[in-house]
Amino acid sequence: MTSTPQNLIDRLKARIQREVTEIEARADLTTEEKVSRIIHIFSATCAAAAAQPLPFADIFILTPIQAYMGARLSAIRGMPISDAKANELLKEVLGTVGMGMLAQQAALGLYKVGLPFLAGVTTIPLVYGLTFAIGRTMDYYLKEKARGKVVSAVDLKRMWHDYQKEGRSKGKEFKP
Repeated sequence: MTSTPQNLIDRLKARIQREVTEIEARADLTTEEKVSRIIHIFSATCAAAAAQPLPFADIFILTPIQAYMGARLSAIRGMPISDAKANELLKEVLGTVGMGMLAQQAALGLYKVGLPFLAGVTTIPLVYGLTFAIGRTMDYYLKEKARGKVVSAVDLKRMWHDYQKEGRSKGKEFKP
């Protein structure tokens, strides 16, 4: 059987549905496995996207991807939200941990200005780790909200710092 371009497209669409857009329906994975897969997929996607050479363009590319990650995490947690609400979730989490996020965005832009040929290599682990921390922090927020708990800014900042450390480590291991 020969593969046609349409067959390849159909297989790719089916895989994206299974692994991303409909992952919450999978019975072969636990909730935590689904969350981990989504965070890895989106962290890797953002890391690859960050390799583009335009300084300070990352926020316009990465933010929608990270917001969609929030929508997928909320669906996995049984609290589906719209893309607009996912964007609000991302803003709420990032607003709390904002200065750390802004510093990292500035560092990304400066890497690309100062080291344009090394930018892709240096930004990939940084962005993977950053997106990992965002995903884990959003998931923490969603889990606590689902339990009816109020999530404090102090808790979010603590989680952000913990997940940043873990994300940096995973980002160094990540090979696109």
